[in-house]
Amino acid sequence: MRIATWNVNSLRSRIDRVEALLDRHDIDVLALQETKAREDQLPLMGLQAREYEVAAAGFNQWNGVALISRVGLDDIEIGFPGMPGWGEPVAPEARAIGATCGGVRVWSLYIPNGRKPDDPHYRYKLDWLAGLREAAHAWQDRPTALVGDWNICPTDDDVFDAAQFRNSTHVTPAERAAFQALLDDGWSEVTRAHAPGFTYWDYYRQRFERDRGLKIDFVLGSPTFAERVTGAFIDREERAGQGASDHAPVVVDLA
Repeated sequence: MRIATWNVNSLRSRIDRVEALLDRHDIDVLALQETKAREDQLPLMGLQAREYEVAAAGFNQWNGVALISRVGLDDIEIGFPGMPGWGEPVAPEARAIGATCGGVRVWSLYIPNGRKPDDPHYRYKLDWLAGLREAAHAWQDRPTALVGDWNICPTDDDVFDAAQFRNSTHVTPAERAAFQALLDDGWSEVTRAHAPGFTYWDYYRQRFERDRGLKIDFVLGSPTFAERVTGAFIDREERAGQGASDHAPVVVDLA
């Protein structure tokens, strides 16, 4: 089985790229983040013609997650138990969707950005990660993957200039501790050993061309998922050229 994750930064704008990615890499399950659309707004005809099923959660313009699968899409859940909300009034955002695909439980996750360490959104981010960790305890006894845009650089090697980011989100001790807590619980990050390099490059000042990026897109697997991983790669070329998302897809192969 081949599973991929990609922050597509608007599915409506990049549906042609999504379809080409599925064809190019023969992907069985694609988890998307930042779809920026309601489910009824999504252009699904090309995916359906390729015999993919789609489950999505989203609102107009902001956030949004989806799962695209040709190996089944069962027991769909939008959000996880205890998932914190945001806004006035406080309500859950479209940041998590899970389904069973070919016997593997896949969660497409779009972790809050945090904005700045002194912003209320940063506290929301940490609370969201804590809620995810608590819910994920119940998922470890079966093949499960937590995939998506984590908005965290777990190590200094995951940011092009650690000194420049010293006072920014993504690299703070609390964020890194939240990511490490999931690893301490028994989840394994399965891509790093096979796929070094960044997964995100801002559009600003030719950062992709200069390889000044971040590694923030990860796949965390339960023990029975991780033991099946045979390889992974970052489709760096998908980030190139006009009309690209600012993230590159990450692809994982399972035995």
